[in-house]
Amino acid sequence: MITKEALRFLDQLKRNNNRDWFSEKKEEYQKHRQQVKGFFTLVRERLEVNDKIEKLKMFRIYRDVRFSKDKTPYQPHFSAAFIRQGAERRGTYYIRVKPGETLIGGGFWGPEKQDLFRIRKEFETDASELRDIIGNIEFQQVWGELQGDAVKTAPKGFDKTHPNIDLIRRKQFLFKRDFKDGEVLSVDFLDEIDRSFKVIRPYFDLMSDILTT
Repeated sequence: MITKEALRFLDQLKRNNNRDWFSEKKEEYQKHRQQVKGFFTLVRERLEVNDKIEKLKMFRIYRDVRFSKDKTPYQPHFSAAFIRQGAERRGTYYIRVKPGETLIGGGFWGPEKQDLFRIRKEFETDASELRDIIGNIEFQQVWGELQGDAVKTAPKGFDKTHPNIDLIRRKQFLFKRDFKDGEVLSVDFLDEIDRSFKVIRPYFDLMSDILTT
């Protein structure tokens, strides 16, 4: 389980986001990081029952501030990505544990130019299978609506009046689910993550088919 102490530490880090404070709390940070990494490892084990995961990537807490106006040195959260195995399995699962802002997500954050064009051409031809998947009642209850950046009108070479322009316009294809702190601390949190990721799997599989056909 994620512990109250871990959330409390992250909340304190948010309010004391400086190197002196963090240096004094380094040992406590390492303890919470190892505990959360253990939780992420359990998530990976659950995923691998029905999927193949190449890598669990736990992100660094240190921020790259070189090109940011925000110069605070640390990310006040723990996060990880679960990368699917093989070129035929596209899409990434994601978790962020942050007081008041915990979320899980899945999808395609920044498709390469050729991949994005391939996706758009598919939706130009037919998007009915995608709409069936993401319009499913259980899918909607868990993940809600498709999210991500989009161009304002239509990509070059596509008709802005096309019936699937809402999908063709997109540059990202993401879903996310938010959790309250009480849900994060619940014994059911791991089960809810597992259930949510199972629900999004058909979406991953369809997009993988599109990108590898």
